[in-house]
Amino acid sequence: MTASEQVFPDRRVGAVWEPVRARCYAAAGAYLAFTEELDTAEATAAPVPDGPARADALVRQLNEAARGVDEFYHARREGLAEAGRVRAAVPQLLTHVRAEAEQALAAAASSEFGYYPSVRRGVSNLDEALLTASAVDPGSAVAGAREAAAAVQEATAELSNALSLAPSRTTAAANAIASVTTRLAAVRNRAGALGPAYSALLREFSAASSADLTNNERESRRGIEAADEALVGARVAAADRDPETALELTATAREYLAQAEQLVDAVTRRLEMLREVRTDPDAQARTVRFRLRDAQMLAVDRGLVAEWGSVLDAQAERLDRITAGLTGRHPDYWAYVTELGTVAEFIAGVVDRIRKNVAEK
Repeated sequence: MTASEQVFPDRRVGAVWEPVRARCYAAAGAYLAFTEELDTAEATAAPVPDGPARADALVRQLNEAARGVDEFYHARREGLAEAGRVRAAVPQLLTHVRAEAEQALAAAASSEFGYYPSVRRGVSNLDEALLTASAVDPGSAVAGAREAAAAVQEATAELSNALSLAPSRTTAAANAIASVTTRLAAVRNRAGALGPAYSALLREFSAASSADLTNNERESRRGIEAADEALVGARVAAADRDPETALELTATAREYLAQAEQLVDAVTRRLEMLREVRTDPDAQARTVRFRLRDAQMLAVDRGLVAEWGSVLDAQAERLDRITAGLTGRHPDYWAYVTELGTVAEFIAGVVDRIRKNVAEK
């Protein structure tokens, strides 16, 4: 029972056992009281009131208590046995994981890569896990001891993995530096098109069409410069025989380059998209109207016109207003595209709700 409470506290075996034990104590107390009364009656030759009936009731109470104990153990025999085996094995488990941990620490101490950040971090984590495990008593805190053993195993695996990867870090860092160097050059080349593209946006379209892109050139340049700085740091770290730091810095450089690419592409793609819209303004509107007709037909097919018909009709009127807004020498094509996208998103949401409504019926 104690083992089960220590090993598997979530099973709450003790709480289930409590009423069974209470019935046993009650039956034992009634038995002792009745036998004491019988002894007194025998010594004084006094009659026992309702003796036979009370004796029968006491026998039934004792049998019910015994049956409760049998049922409890039969229903939980395997679990209780398992808890006993686990509790008995915990000290051996701790001994085993400590031995493995000491081997890993010894390997780290003798490794030529012991100064690598991942190895130093692994040693620190394992030392901390061992310290925690040494403070746990497996006899009184089985669950805590098992958790501590698992933590030692995990930290040992982390350190062993760092040691196994260490020999390949130099090659990995060299490859990463070469890759980022190539990507940096490519992003710089692409960034050269940002300025002309932004100027074309200002010349060909309304200022509102590129207002959100005003800072892209400056911010992309900052990203490229930050990536270059990180790459220089990676080269220095690699030269200092610190490939792990080099890998971390190349990862940082990649993040900066990804941000710079997004900023550059946002401008060039905006110019391409607006030119396409200007060539055929009705193309995107036709696509949205087609989706609207599909949604309207779906509402009819599912018998939900009363609920969604007017909502979808309102989107048709909204589309008319959006297309009518393309006026003037420099129409706001970006607002046009944005509003069409909003309508398309709204229609998609209605379609999803219609399908969900039908599926729930």
